[in-house]
Amino acid sequence: MGEFAMITQSHTLVLPHRKAHMMSIVLNRPRAINSLNIEMIRTIGSVLDEVQNTQRYRYVLFYGAGDKGFCAGGDIRALARSIQEQASLRADLILKEEYDLLLRIHHFPKPVIVLADGITMGAGLGVAAAADLVVATENTRMAMPETRIGFFPDVGATGWMFAKCPPGYPEYLGLTGYEMIGAEAVRVGLADYLIDASRLPELIEILETCPDGLPETKNQAVRKLIRFLVPFFKNEITVRTEMDDWVATYFAGRSDISRIIASLKECSIQISLCEQVFQRLSERSPTSVVLTLMLLRQNEHRPIEKVFQADLRAARFILNHSDFVEGVRARLIEKDNKPRWQPMTFEAVGPLNLKL
Repeated sequence: MGEFAMITQSHTLVLPHRKAHMMSIVLNRPRAINSLNIEMIRTIGSVLDEVQNTQRYRYVLFYGAGDKGFCAGGDIRALARSIQEQASLRADLILKEEYDLLLRIHHFPKPVIVLADGITMGAGLGVAAAADLVVATENTRMAMPETRIGFFPDVGATGWMFAKCPPGYPEYLGLTGYEMIGAEAVRVGLADYLIDASRLPELIEILETCPDGLPETKNQAVRKLIRFLVPFFKNEITVRTEMDDWVATYFAGRSDISRIIASLKECSIQISLCEQVFQRLSERSPTSVVLTLMLLRQNEHRPIEKVFQADLRAARFILNHSDFVEGVRARLIEKDNKPRWQPMTFEAVGPLNLKL
């Protein structure tokens, strides 16, 4: 990973690598695991403008600097500071620009490839979900841990998970923050292919020096890129039929968190998985969990544009709820891991006065 180490020496937060027929966009904020701040969001948008308006650029490659991850998410601390300083319009602007960027990647007219090595969560997972080809490694860690800090899985996740994941996994992943490591990210549908991390520099070099010759249409170009990269891909993706059946049975289509918990308490199979769910849910903001399940039910069949609109409305609600600032305090700032949620139980949350 020598190339990645050299990248981190630059102070530029987003590094465009302009090649003969493609553009690499390197996230270069490794101390923050390449979390996207407003400057990075705007720079990526400008680079995408250049790609879209320059005929010789045929596709885009995203990857991250450093050895911890592709991108850990958005700048949660900046959002929390905005709320604490009563600058809700600033927080709203940050999220709107982030969501607009991700929606643009979903509809980008040229192929987008993401190397999701290491931590890929939050906005990082949003970029990957919007891409046409996502490559994971044995180091990949994908998850949606947002309810643990009093937020919710945004970046369109409560919509696009239904197109990518087996039945029940959108609910299971969104509510519990289950972490997908390496091949598990491919198995669950959030990455397309698995390669050895040691081969990433070689793969990047090949993609950045690949001669032109791609078809004009995006789908055909993606298929040709996949054929070109097949020698890198590993096929060791374990099938977990029993877990899939359990997830589908206890999570698919559910709309009441208390009923989910009650049914799991009566479950006589996958006891370890049930206990993990109880533990994970006990750590999370009850309001955030209820909001997440509400979003999942509302967004399951919505176009992605409508999902992002719902995300923005939900974010405005939860950012002004005490659980968000409290969750950031307990998990990220003071790190006492003792958040004082308001309310403390799912039963006490009640119906949320929110139109999604």
